[in-house]
Amino acid sequence: MTRSRRLKLRVFRAVVFLVMGAFFLVPIGAMFEFSTRGVGEGAPRTLESWTTIATYPTLVAAIVASLELAAITSVTMLVLLLPTMIWVRLRLPQLSRVIEFICLLPLTIPAIVLVVGLFPVYRWMATNVSDSILTLSFAYVVLVLPYTYRALDAGLSAIDVKTLSEAARSLGAGWSTVIWRVIAPNMTGALLNACLLSVALVLGEFTFANLLSYVNLQVEINQLGLANAGVSIAVSVASLLFAFVLLMVLSFVGAARRSLRSRPRVRDPRTDVLWGQKA
Repeated sequence: MTRSRRLKLRVFRAVVFLVMGAFFLVPIGAMFEFSTRGVGEGAPRTLESWTTIATYPTLVAAIVASLELAAITSVTMLVLLLPTMIWVRLRLPQLSRVIEFICLLPLTIPAIVLVVGLFPVYRWMATNVSDSILTLSFAYVVLVLPYTYRALDAGLSAIDVKTLSEAARSLGAGWSTVIWRVIAPNMTGALLNACLLSVALVLGEFTFANLLSYVNLQVEINQLGLANAGVSIAVSVASLLFAFVLLMVLSFVGAARRSLRSRPRVRDPRTDVLWGQKA
């Protein structure tokens, strides 16, 4: 690559980065500016909207409920989807297209249609089981399936699942050990991406909770905006910043784990003897 072409490529990357950064940061900056406006024309800037967030009990309860839903959805998604994908890849590869079709199906169905189909189920659950907002996690697992499936599928495609499972099985490991202690540690990046997508989707979900008469973070923000727009915008900005910080933390964790795996290991003569090699 010539020097002029490298320079053009750098300029193009810088322009794209600045344009995309402005596309995301300008609206957030405008929201922050609105949330710090004082009451009345010419009033000084104030952080009252931010400091009074904790004084709204319903808002705090909605934030806690959304965080609990995000955690339950992520764990349930991994427990159900990861073993299924590994088992299909190892034992039933002919069903991989069927599993992919089922997991991607929620993308083709509008959210309002899903809610209409789930409404009788949730009405029965509210009467006979529980009317807790945490039951929304069952619907959210269906909602996040298409995105988490792609993330996990990319992670499984990047490693030799068959060789790892056969090696572990030959050493006496059970299938639970193969899945959670052999294969899963080798695809931590995909697991982190899947969990991040789940958390982001759950924290930003509005349609399911609103139509099923539950109050999560987005529903509470919508209701709070009718009474106090400044606090509503402040909570929205805080949720966006929380998702951004979570993304950065997961990115650094994934990068740290990859750097540890890429370090050269010191050969142990005892290990070489076990494998029939001379140190």
